[in-house]
Amino acid sequence: MRILTAGESHGQGNVAVIEGFPKGIKIEAETINAELKRRMSGFGRGKRMTIEDDKVEILSGVRNKITLGSPIAIFIKNTDSRIFAEQKDELPELSIPRPSHADLSGAMKYGEKDVRNILERSSARETVARVSVGAICKQFLLNFGIRICSYVTDVGSISSDKKPFNYEDILNKTKNSRLNCIDKNKERLMIKEIENTEKEKDSIGGIVEVWIDGICPGLGSFMHFDTRLDAKLSFYLMGIPAVKGVEVGLGFEYAKKRGSQSHDSIYYTKNKEDRSNPTGFYRKTNNSGGIEGGISTGEPIILRAAMKPIATLRKPLDSVNLKGMTKEKAIVERSDTCAIVACGVIAESMSAIAITESFLDKFGCDSFKDIQLNYKSYIKKLSKNF
Repeated sequence: MRILTAGESHGQGNVAVIEGFPKGIKIEAETINAELKRRMSGFGRGKRMTIEDDKVEILSGVRNKITLGSPIAIFIKNTDSRIFAEQKDELPELSIPRPSHADLSGAMKYGEKDVRNILERSSARETVARVSVGAICKQFLLNFGIRICSYVTDVGSISSDKKPFNYEDILNKTKNSRLNCIDKNKERLMIKEIENTEKEKDSIGGIVEVWIDGICPGLGSFMHFDTRLDAKLSFYLMGIPAVKGVEVGLGFEYAKKRGSQSHDSIYYTKNKEDRSNPTGFYRKTNNSGGIEGGISTGEPIILRAAMKPIATLRKPLDSVNLKGMTKEKAIVERSDTCAIVACGVIAESMSAIAITESFLDKFGCDSFKDIQLNYKSYIKKLSKNF
């Protein structure tokens, strides 16, 4: 499966093309729209979220809500559309890059003095396309009992060490949360932290945790470094704008513990009703985050992504005007104080894309019926062999 996105922050919209998606999968546009709405949610978002009303338009690859096996093309229109392909716009030229944004590095790479031509594509607005693709992948994965969710663990200096019991526990505890957090007490402190940050015209980041439930053993491979499932997931999460760190399972905490304190002991039961791990093997702990040797174990896959503060500040930092090389304050574009909830939604989507690709690598990618047969045969073989 291959994915290509196109679009600018203030262009006519964002496009995604998915090639190699199986035939015969039911796709609901309203399910995609619900994910796009989640992407716009969360305490700390900026004014653009009140302007846009993101809705997906499926242009090709689907007939009567069923995928055809041909490339799927989708389009999400920008309400705030101000640049055009074949007519001059009225947006002012921008020559003062923002620290920590792609403005300066992009300007140097492409020999550009107007950073507007850099920021329009490097903007996180492009993630509407990725969330739409992720929502399509989620609908595919659900046919095999694979579900993905996320929750916020940290905002700035406020951190929660509360851990969920399972996927359902996360959904129940985040249902009415303004920050998609399972810890109500810490959430109140997080909201206060965002409010104080906004008053100071600053921005703030955080950490999200992603849970992938219902994965069968055997996705990914140790044969080559680029086929390891943890490497693939980490790569896709690092591709999210503003994400600067990724952990799998225990992550960096592994470095602080001995092997006897951190490795997951293996147990066996003859009760094999759990179809995600029909072998009967299980762990009482999941420090590995559901991946060992680059391969899924059948336990929930647990990932964390650290998001830096948004680069655009209403009280801007020092920068340099590219036209006269004079010291000036960075440009101020419309932005968020905190977009950590949106980061979690995008992380879910990127995880769904990565898992779908690995799933199709193992079970085929032509038609849903063939994939189902291959999957059932594999699960049956696992159940008999152990």
